[in-house]
Amino acid sequence: MEAIYNNLVQLLTYDPQSPIIFSSGLFLVLFVGFTLVYYLLHNTFTPRILFVTLFSYYFYYKSSGVYFILLAVVTLSDYLIAKAIHNSREVNADDLSYGRGYRKMLVLLSLAVDLGFLGYFKYANFFGANFALIVGQNFLPWDIFLPVGISFFTFQSLSYTIDVYRGELRPLDSLLDYAFYVSFFPQLVAGPIVRARDFAPQIRKPLVINNRMIAMGVYLIVIGLFKKAVISDYISINFVDRVFDNPLRYTGVENLFGLIGYAMQLYCDFSGYSDMAIGIALLLGFRFPTNFNAPFKADSVGDFWRRWHISLSSWIRDYVYISLGGNRKGDLRTCFNIFITMLLAGLWHGASWNFVIWGALFGLAQVVHRTFRVNILHHDRHYRSQGVKRFFAVLSTFVFVLFTFMVFRNADMQGVVDMLTQMFTKFHPEVAVQCVTGYVWVFVLVVFGFVSHWLPQAWESRMVAYLSKCNLLVYVLLLTGVIFLICQVKTSDVQPFIYFQF
Repeated sequence: MEAIYNNLVQLLTYDPQSPIIFSSGLFLVLFVGFTLVYYLLHNTFTPRILFVTLFSYYFYYKSSGVYFILLAVVTLSDYLIAKAIHNSREVNADDLSYGRGYRKMLVLLSLAVDLGFLGYFKYANFFGANFALIVGQNFLPWDIFLPVGISFFTFQSLSYTIDVYRGELRPLDSLLDYAFYVSFFPQLVAGPIVRARDFAPQIRKPLVINNRMIAMGVYLIVIGLFKKAVISDYISINFVDRVFDNPLRYTGVENLFGLIGYAMQLYCDFSGYSDMAIGIALLLGFRFPTNFNAPFKADSVGDFWRRWHISLSSWIRDYVYISLGGNRKGDLRTCFNIFITMLLAGLWHGASWNFVIWGALFGLAQVVHRTFRVNILHHDRHYRSQGVKRFFAVLSTFVFVLFTFMVFRNADMQGVVDMLTQMFTKFHPEVAVQCVTGYVWVFVLVVFGFVSHWLPQAWESRMVAYLSKCNLLVYVLLLTGVIFLICQVKTSDVQPFIYFQF
């Protein structure tokens, strides 16, 4: 009995080697128990909100240990700051200029707190090492733990205070409601970044979950689990990681296959998490915005970012690009704003020069594309090519995105140079058939991923409509089938989501 108790305590306490993730057995068991209590509280407001908030903090504790305190500090500070901003405006509502300097100081305080935490935990070693390099000193990296999802919840909380400052949002009356919004576990550690103006109106609405919401939720959870635990993890462990770890051991064609595989791995890993987050939220009665919209169908780099990680790209657009002036100050300033915005988007992804270069490549590509589209072709931003033109636009965009993913995946530029060297000097196309037959299931999953990516949206709608007519037994069988499939292909260790490091 004591051994069982000790094992249970070990399982339920934080383990830095095994953070809780949606595709783990522990989460699935905990979620079943959580759901039972959640539905028992469906006719209440405050008890249900408190229960979900406590579970969310426990979920974050299982992800980052005692750093759930950091989440609480960010939540409390931004809640109080937003209240103060709003109260300053309410003191003299007829005079919009009254207290403007005070409100600006408060929003700058919010920026300092949120970006200060983000800067310390995520970027202190990066900037310290580069400063030491400039002054010619040795640098011993500080022992700083990176809390899971810090980039997500700080951006989410920061958008709240900025929206209140802009007068676009009324602050929440209850600290509990705000804590519920910031910590809501489905999207806490890897997004989507949900705006308060979209989420807040749902907090104290009567809990209504119809058949279509349940069907869509189950569908997204099943699809997300399959993307992550079957496609992404399998092709990563069995092929992609091997190529990227030592590209010089493989021919150019194998490096190319590895790069294409990584594109599918990254997409399935992150979109799979987003699918599960949105699906879980639907089962709890909440609607999140779409975070991915078939990004490999994009016909330009700008279109790619309207389809990939939509919650981040729209956040960067609204709070960075527009704040810099957007397209309101002439072509040259617009191009500068685009480049700086994408540079910061790259840096958001990680404290490493490969991410900075990755963002700069997208920024430069968007500037070139916009200049060509506006000044040479004279197309507005709503123009979409058709037919053969669209085919080559999609193909060229995909090739460019593949190249940027090579920079994204390799920690240093030497890996990029090695892969390009193999592709351009030792391609050896005759090896392709042998490679495909040697890793047949990897290629089956990659092809399946791309084919399903291009399926019409109407197919998903039909599937959800069919599921909405089914009963609970069908949903259980679906989830059981996917979990069984995961057990057949998974390795001994659960693979964390790639975006946990961001």
